Amino acid sequence: MKKHNFNAGPSILPREVIEDTAKAILDFNGSGLSLMEISHRAKDFQPVVDEAVALFKELLNIPEGYSVLFLGGGASLEFCMVPFNFLEKKAAYLNTGVWAKKAMKEAKAFGEVVEVASSAESTYTYIPKDYTVPADADYFHITTNNTIYGTELKEDLNVNVPMIADMSSDIFSRPIDVSKYICIYGGAQKNLAPSGVTFVIVKNDALGKVSRYIPTMLNYQTHIDSGSMFNTPPVVPIYAALQTLRWIKAQGGVKEMERRATEKADMLYAEIDRNKMFVGTAAKEDRSRMNICFVMAPEYKELEADFMKFATERGMVGIKGHRSVGGFRASCYNAMPKESVQALIDCMQEFEKLH
Repeated sequence: MKKHNFNAGPSILPREVIEDTAKAILDFNGSGLSLMEISHRAKDFQPVVDEAVALFKELLNIPEGYSVLFLGGGASLEFCMVPFNFLEKKAAYLNTGVWAKKAMKEAKAFGEVVEVASSAESTYTYIPKDYTVPADADYFHITTNNTIYGTELKEDLNVNVPMIADMSSDIFSRPIDVSKYICIYGGAQKNLAPSGVTFVIVKNDALGKVSRYIPTMLNYQTHIDSGSMFNTPPVVPIYAALQTLRWIKAQGGVKEMERRATEKADMLYAEIDRNKMFVGTAAKEDRSRMNICFVMAPEYKELEADFMKFATERGMVGIKGHRSVGGFRASCYNAMPKESVQALIDCMQEFEKLH
């Protein structure tokens, strides 16, 4: 039976990316050695990093004066690296969910943190709109897509201070104006690669402005100066990321990824809104295209476990909602084929007919 992988992360990757990486794990570039056992300093590996950086810049139209880094530690380490490198006196944060809150918590160790707005009072079901970002903030931090609650910022904001964004779960799903940001970061395990590598896009001249000592490994400048090779980088996930970047380019780039994301999300939300058994949880104008969250309608609540079993038996994988909110979550990242979304819709319609 075909499996439809809706896992929120680590999540679905294009089949050819998995196959190409698997081949390299057995024999990298005809070297007779596995990708897992070559030196990151090997002459064969440097071109992998170089091409991955070049494709990042090309696909996202990154202007001159920015560096692309591949680091370890996940977005969770970036929560502290960002204020270490950029927060001198004050930073502003938009609180749109668990990950935004965790980023804010780390920043409080480095200076004043202003929460400009929060949707916590409604369990983060919407993205706040009317707020003022302090003009004297060193930066304004946003989380563009909220995997747990299914909300997403689908456009770059216009604010009067430098922006920093956690784009872990929606990078490469829409064009972005990188020039509005001094730093964009994310764990790669949603839309780019297996877990183990973090991407960071950083504006070079925004660095070096804080007065504190920054530990060597936590200083972005260290990694810029050594081309992500200051210490041993996560070789296998970087190689897989390169394969994904090649795949995105071959499919038609980020505009095509956005078209597909919109099409898939529209299909599934249309069924959620039509089907009397299910209810979407996020405010309609803020619904995520990456993580589609829904619950059973109140009168069918007792059938939640039944639907979960029903869907699992039909090959749906990973549609259980995050443990903190329950219900269901269908993560529709770039590699998710439209056919899998249709299979879930068919499943929902079949279940509706039975009840």
